[in-house]
Amino acid sequence: MKMNSAQEKAVRHFKGPMMLLAGPGSGKTATMTRRVEYLLENYQVNPGNILVVTFTKAAAREMKDRFEKLCEEAGLKADYRRVTFGTFHGVFYGILRHAYHLTGKNILSEERKYEMLKEIAYGKHLEIEDEKDFFQGLSQEISQVKNTRIPLEHYYSANCPDEIFRSIYIAYVNRCRRGRLLDFDDMLLYCYELLDQREDIRRGWQGKFQYILVDEFQDINKLQYDIVKMLAAPQNNLFIVGDDDQSIYAFRGARPEIMMNFPKDFPKVQTELLSCNYRSTPQILEAAGKVIAGNKKRFRKKIYTENQPGPVPVIKKFEKGREEELYVKDCIQKARKEGCPYEEMAVLYRTNSGARFLVEILLEYQIPFQMRDSLPNLFDHWIAQNMISYMKLAMGDRSRKEFLQVMNRPNRYISREALDAETVSFEELRWFYEDKEWMCDRIDRMEEDLKTLKAMTPYGAINYIRYGVGYEEFLKDYASYRKLRTEELYEVLDELAESAKGYKTFEEWFTHIAQYTEKLKEQARQQNTEKEGVVISTLHSAKGLEFDRVFIMDVNEGIIPYRKAAGESDVEEERRLLYVGMTRARKELSLFYVGERHEKKLEPSRFLLESSLVERSKEL
Repeated sequence: MKMNSAQEKAVRHFKGPMMLLAGPGSGKTATMTRRVEYLLENYQVNPGNILVVTFTKAAAREMKDRFEKLCEEAGLKADYRRVTFGTFHGVFYGILRHAYHLTGKNILSEERKYEMLKEIAYGKHLEIEDEKDFFQGLSQEISQVKNTRIPLEHYYSANCPDEIFRSIYIAYVNRCRRGRLLDFDDMLLYCYELLDQREDIRRGWQGKFQYILVDEFQDINKLQYDIVKMLAAPQNNLFIVGDDDQSIYAFRGARPEIMMNFPKDFPKVQTELLSCNYRSTPQILEAAGKVIAGNKKRFRKKIYTENQPGPVPVIKKFEKGREEELYVKDCIQKARKEGCPYEEMAVLYRTNSGARFLVEILLEYQIPFQMRDSLPNLFDHWIAQNMISYMKLAMGDRSRKEFLQVMNRPNRYISREALDAETVSFEELRWFYEDKEWMCDRIDRMEEDLKTLKAMTPYGAINYIRYGVGYEEFLKDYASYRKLRTEELYEVLDELAESAKGYKTFEEWFTHIAQYTEKLKEQARQQNTEKEGVVISTLHSAKGLEFDRVFIMDVNEGIIPYRKAAGESDVEEERRLLYVGMTRARKELSLFYVGERHEKKLEPSRFLLESSLVERSKEL
């Protein structure tokens, strides 16, 4: 591969710090591998003194393979296999293992970590309905405290009451210490403490890794950066590669300002920009450039391409949500007939749950697809299970299991002690509470509600449970306790109601649920063996990938940018996320937005309006 002038300068760089700003599709991996080879061949650097670090095992493996192939083709005599390629966690764990003689038994697996957190949390008698989301959020928050080194008393949980979070955190850390166990974040934290406190060990590793290259630097967090700076000192032969416009992992502690401030931390830094894009058409780059230009905190850069021109990106509005997914299905079928392989098409969403209806359509039309993320089955959601339990009770099911699901949703103050048999009788409940007239009234009302539900369609029943029975009020209280946005829970009800439309009886809807669930399981089984089909992915999971045709869905306010994006830095992160999605496309790009979903009006994303990709006048 012929290098351009910016790549040549980066490859030939020898000593001191260098920052390589690498736009999307600019050949950064080729530049990095060529630079390592150049250090060995032209500067006679000892291969054992070079460290190349990145974020994933797959990225480290790919770079190592490409580097070794390059060296073989060049007939390099140096023992190039002694160059260290690894992830942050892998390299830092190696340092700890060397110092403390650790083994695999000291590593806490993610599965064991979740088990431990469950034991601690349930020991505190927490009300947790959304178990998977709760423990995922809890785990992320523990990581954030460790990676940012925020004093625990100054950290405010978005997942549960602050005092409860702090008590869970302390209990978790103490258990790990007693068991001499390290989770992934401890590998960084303890490595930092070791290098900071032991000058002899720090000097040893500084002598070992005299040339350090960091890939995807925009994704680095403060703790990782502090360790890298310690290792690079005092020579500071630190070569960083990244794109501040593609920093999209704030939830993992990544901060674009770390890269923005790199020239302040290393005043003698040399900077180069890889501005030539080898992936996309000029039209795609122009549209993406208009979007990212809305960010204030960034290195200004002009990305260009010498690729052939292509069609202008499609920006299309749909009046209702379902029209959008049906149109994408038609586009996929048309593109396939034109000769585009399914694998060269990608449909991107802001969140994995956004893809639920499209998956249903693709399954129905037998269009092969592959998921980059796990697709949560809507009907497995605890709110869906509550709706199903209400309907089963309305049909005459009196099992204790179904009754327990909903007896206090909304709160009717019915005690578990009142249910001593496997089947529930309303007469026996009234007898149990015979001295409490107000409780008998609540039991009567519940029985009447179930009789009313029995005559309804599934769609009507969901709305009656929500508004007539008072389930929405229960969700409001639960959201407040768990620090969730009520809209997120209401949307699950909206989706369930949408799914139930068209079914006349509960049995019909239950049959549909069972068939859909089985199809999803079959799809998951196929995906494990056959990696083929249209790619369905979140914007986050699409990073690093490229396709001939890309469809970005629901570019609406409240979705992109996501409704949780409150501050300016959050909105800038969302803008970067859209930019990442747009720059996945090689030949054709489509951005879609809707006017209404679940009978609620939606606006186009501000990112489309401010970049003039959608005319504001048309939307007023």
